[in-house]
Order: sequence, then C-alpha cells, then structure tokens
Amino acid sequence: MSRVHTPRSLALGCAAALCSAWLAACGSGEAEKAAPAPPQPAQAQAPKPYATPQPNLPPEAPADLPRGIVLALAQFVDQGGKSVPGPARLEFLYRQGGQWKTSALEDPESNVFHKAMVYEGPGGARLLTLGGTVAAVKAWTPEGGKLAATTLWQKEFGGKFSRMRDAEVADLYGDGGAAIAVATHDQGVVAVLRPQAGGSFEAVELDREPNTFVHEIEVGDLDGDGVPEVYATPSEPNRLDGTAQSGKVVRYVPSRGEGRAVVADLGDRHAKEILVDDLDGDGKDELYVSVEGTTGGADGKELALPVEIRVYRAGTPVTGGTRIATLRDRLSRFLTAGDVDGDGRKELVAAAFSSGIWLLRPTEDPNAEWTATLVDADSAGFEHAAILTDLDGDGRDELYVASDKHKELRRYVWVAGRLVRETIYRRPDARPIFTWNLMPVPVELIPKA
Repeated sequence: MSRVHTPRSLALGCAAALCSAWLAACGSGEAEKAAPAPPQPAQAQAPKPYATPQPNLPPEAPADLPRGIVLALAQFVDQGGKSVPGPARLEFLYRQGGQWKTSALEDPESNVFHKAMVYEGPGGARLLTLGGTVAAVKAWTPEGGKLAATTLWQKEFGGKFSRMRDAEVADLYGDGGAAIAVATHDQGVVAVLRPQAGGSFEAVELDREPNTFVHEIEVGDLDGDGVPEVYATPSEPNRLDGTAQSGKVVRYVPSRGEGRAVVADLGDRHAKEILVDDLDGDGKDELYVSVEGTTGGADGKELALPVEIRVYRAGTPVTGGTRIATLRDRLSRFLTAGDVDGDGRKELVAAAFSSGIWLLRPTEDPNAEWTATLVDADSAGFEHAAILTDLDGDGRDELYVASDKHKELRRYVWVAGRLVRETIYRRPDARPIFTWNLMPVPVELIPKA
C-alpha cells in the first residue's frame, strides 16, 4: 500500500494559524495595481493523460469583465522579527483594459476573513464578510471608491475562539427576506440573521453546543417541497495530528421551527466541507459530503483512510450515503459544482489538500463511483479554495483556484476536452497567507482606491 505524507511546512503553518491566539494589527486598503504577470509558457507538448496542465494557455479572457473574484484571507506579518497574525484581509482580482488587476482592504478589528460574498437586500448589493477574533458579520458599501463597513452582528461566544466561519443567504422564512444562515466557532452556534424593517438584523440562534466547531453552512431543498433547509457540519475541535475526530451533518428548517436533525452520522470521522446542489437534474437537491481522511503509522503521517465523497438524498439513512469518489488524500475542503464544458450538465470539482484538483462526473450506473479525473496534480493548499463561475459569460464555468503552496490564483478553462490552466495572479511577497474562500463579485463592489 502506498503512503501519503503530510507536507511538514503546511502542517506547521496551519497549526500556527488555527491554534495560536491571533492578534489584530493596524492596516489599510491598498491602491489598485496590475497583477504580476505570469511567466511565458514553455513550448507546447503533446497532451498527457488525465488533463495534466498543458503549457499552452487557454483563450484570453475579454478585456473587461463585469465581475471579479474576492479572496478571503488570513495573513501573517512581521512584528519584531516574529511572524504574527495580521489584520483580516480581502484581495480582489478583476479584469480591466486587458489586464488582471488587484486591490485590497484590511479590517484591523479581526485577524481573519473566512468568507466574503455578495448580499442582495432592499438597499441594493453589498459585500458581506465573516470575520474571526473579533467574530463579526459586516456589510460593506461603496463610498468614494472605497468600501465602508456596517456591523450586522458581532458576538463573543464564550469559548477559546470566536469566529464567523461560513454563511449562506436565502429566503429561509418564506417572507421574501434575504436571511443569512451563519456557522461559527467554537461553541457550536448556528444562527440566522433575519432582516428587519429599517435595515437591521435579528440574530436567531438555531443551535449551540460547547466545544464544537461548525465549519460549513449550505442551504437547499432535498425533499423538493419548496421549503429551504439549512445544513451544517458540527464536529469536535480541530485536531491536526490525523487522529479520529467525530462529526455529523445536521439539518434545520427555520420556517417550521424545526431544530437539529442528524442527516449524516460520520462516526469517528467528520466533514468540514459539504455541498447542496441538484447535480442529477431531477429537480431536487442532493447533499454531497467530503469525509476527511485519517492518518496513522509510526510517524502519524501514513494515510490510513482516504478522503471519501458521499452523496445523501432525502430519506437516506444517517449511517448510509453513497460513496461517489475516493481521493488519496487526507483533506478535501472545497467542493464546487458547475458546467465546465457547456453541455448543460453540472460537474463536481473537489480541491484536495496535496493530491490536486479533481473533476468528478457520474457514470451511467447510479450506484457506481463517479469518474475522477486529475485536473492538476501541481496545485495544493490547506483549504485549497476553489470556485466554478462564469465570469466571461460564455455559458461555460471557469474554475478559479487559490494554490497557496505556490502563492498563485489560477484560472482553468475548458479547451479541446480538458481544463487548461492559466496563472492570473502571483503573490509578490513571501508573507504566509491562508486563502479561506473565493467568490465572484461585481466590479461595482471592488474598491479602486
């Protein structure tokens, strides 16, 4: 049996990021600038199996795009010769005048942004951010080329860490309001921010459980009754040594007052990533669960159980779930769905810790594992943030991936039957950075000054 070893530098960096007391430092926004140009491609070679990235670049994106990508980051800065957590940081990448350009903003009140996303409410589009230590949900509005923040919810949860970890927006109560479902650390709080008259929000706690990390929130409708359900991933506190860490996937139905119901019991394993989407096209969503691998052996780095991707449907037993993919890795913390080839059917992309980017497609046999194509073995990161989205509007989703190991943001486009890679941004300095999330954002919400 082959062995998979965790890269020591990534493991140590993650341990520092997740287990140390993060300190906030002062910071400010950065002026817009052109993204550093990637190196010229090498001479074209014959294609290799399984979509290994080719030296030829994909077709150039249009000169101007109406949307860009926002990266939610944790950064480390030098303080007296020591690397310490810096202010929470967002970086924006957008295309203008035939160039990929960047801008940024920082929030010294927190030391991590776990997510940034567009929020559409009565007052128009705003940028929603989820910060940690201080735990705050903020909405940012354009003002004079910059973004000004309004705090929607700030909370100290009473444990070792207080973080707003993930969120999704949906009409959860059937009243037309854009409610925000929020996952938090480390007291197991799952909450909904329900919009009120006058623009304020009421924080409604759906759940609370001490010493529990909730990493992920998804919203969907598995039973097809038209009532949105909230799904979350509570687990025991993080362990970075690969030992057992139990967890579940649970469901809430806020409009009916239905509290926690377990939909997937993962035993002594857990999931930090789930996706709710309708990939089989039957009009009902499915729940896709990325079950973390485990390690063991004399040095604690030998892969014992690899990552499994499982699918659950309405009525699936909590100890069931159909395995659709097995990835030789111990972590896979991003699942994203979209139509990469324009055939009208969605594919699933899994971004694994060190084994790379995988394209998953169902077979004719609904009970068989899906085909798993290795898109890029030379892409890695602890979170390994990825998103499928159609920025260029050609009807096919591009794949955007933050390869933190290489300090790059990459764009993949479907060309001649495979995804072809292009590096659109290379980080210009050696600061340790963790990219926690990527999301599309309209250029109107990107600061330019």
